[in-house]
Amino acid sequence: MTCNAICPSYVTTPLVQKQIADQARMHHIPESEVVQKIMVAEGAIKRLLEPEEVASLVTYLCTDAASGITGSAPTIDCGWTAH
Repeated sequence: MTCNAICPSYVTTPLVQKQIADQARMHHIPESEVVQKIMVAEGAIKRLLEPEEVASLVTYLCTDAASGITGSAPTIDCGWTAH
């Protein structure tokens, strides 16, 4: 049995889509600029993650190949924390 915590950056989900209007108001910018100027600005790869990418990491962690990985917090964040 293993236990890990996945740490993603922004993922294209309904929850994140609902945050765009709030972020636009908070930062006084158009909604069309929120993703590039706020949500992905710190990442090396300038895009939101797709749910399938996070699911693939989870799937891998459930395989025998990852049986030695436990107590970890793998980050999947398009390079956000790499600077």
